[in-house]
Amino acid sequence: MQDSRKAILSWSLYDWANSAFATTVMAGFFPIFFSSYWSNATSAQESTFYLGLANSLEAIIVAILAPILGAIADRGSYKKRFLITFTFLGCVMTSALWFVQAGSWQMAVIFYILATVGFSGSLIFYDALLPAVASPKKVDFVSSLGYGMGYIGGGLLFLVNVLMYLKPAMFGFVDEVAAIKAAFVSVAIWWAVFSIPIMVFVKEPVFHKRETMGKVVKAGLKQFAVTFKAIKSLKVVGMFLLAYWFYIDGVDTIIRMAVDYGTAIGFPASSLIVALLITQFVAFPSAIAYNWFGHRIGVKNALLVAIVAYSFIAVLGYFMSETWHFYILACMVGLFQGGIQALSRSYFTRLIPVEYSAEFFGFFNMLGKFAAIIGPLLLGVVTILTGSNRLGILSIIILFVIGGVLLTKVDEKAGALHLEEFRSSMAAQELQKLEK
Repeated sequence: MQDSRKAILSWSLYDWANSAFATTVMAGFFPIFFSSYWSNATSAQESTFYLGLANSLEAIIVAILAPILGAIADRGSYKKRFLITFTFLGCVMTSALWFVQAGSWQMAVIFYILATVGFSGSLIFYDALLPAVASPKKVDFVSSLGYGMGYIGGGLLFLVNVLMYLKPAMFGFVDEVAAIKAAFVSVAIWWAVFSIPIMVFVKEPVFHKRETMGKVVKAGLKQFAVTFKAIKSLKVVGMFLLAYWFYIDGVDTIIRMAVDYGTAIGFPASSLIVALLITQFVAFPSAIAYNWFGHRIGVKNALLVAIVAYSFIAVLGYFMSETWHFYILACMVGLFQGGIQALSRSYFTRLIPVEYSAEFFGFFNMLGKFAAIIGPLLLGVVTILTGSNRLGILSIIILFVIGGVLLTKVDEKAGALHLEEFRSSMAAQELQKLEK
């Protein structure tokens, strides 16, 4: 099934499907709606703290579940089942935001956390299916295609949602509130419909004998413990995960908190929405082009370039004061956002055994989520302690610096040797079980 056009397109369409949640809900309307409609906060800084706390709580939940569910999915070939389960959770909880009334920020946070758990949890198993649809020669391109499809798909629905927000009467809504709530429902429908191809046309490879759920859970938990110890010997994997932990934290924090930051320093909501649209449509071709750039200078070097660029973006974010400044930053984010995400994912596939992809991507997403605990919380705490949202966004540079330094220490050639040793060790363990 590797390199099948139908499988590649079907897999990529899941990015098209779930990116509507990332754009319309996470980056776009939820932060605006939270601060203006649901939150009872007495200041912009307090609202930022609440939103940062919600993102951090969601990250903790996914970080705990990710590697364990990944191990279970590998042992029982349950990647697609878990993908469907988390997608269902995300769609239902996103549509539930329609029912949350003004001032009910606690209920909004609960539904948002559960919806984001569905979104983030589904990505573990979506990522884990990448080695099944793409060979090592095409994995960078397919990973970039997925992100590119996500940006254009999420951007298209977001454009419709923005028009709903700006011209509610044209769509039959009584006001902006009804339009935004309907936008949340449209995301759930979009996500569900465009998830169908991956469920139907992407086949999950079976590396282990099928067993009952009880045995799979038991074996998965044991496998999790074994792999957790094995990562100590897979030092290159461990170093990359540590680097990824820090630099992707900065990326995720900017994605999740940019609109809230713009609102707090006085930009009108309409300008922030336009900036998000700019990011989406710049990111679509950039994600594909960054794949070419990575092949020209090396994937790791391309990741380092993106990390430096994001550090520069954070510095410029501290100084921006005019709306056009925000538009320029939106273009800059679009140039590098898809590239750093896509190449991180494909680079990781080179370092791990494909037969344990869900489990290793569980660790990959776990560390990404633990990082997402630090980033929004760091921004929120610095903001509320200093009373300055600008200092909050500037603090994110620390994460890019640490991540970049650690990434320079990743040796892919050494990683290949460690990987062969790991496979031999795991094969020996399986043989011992059969002999018993």
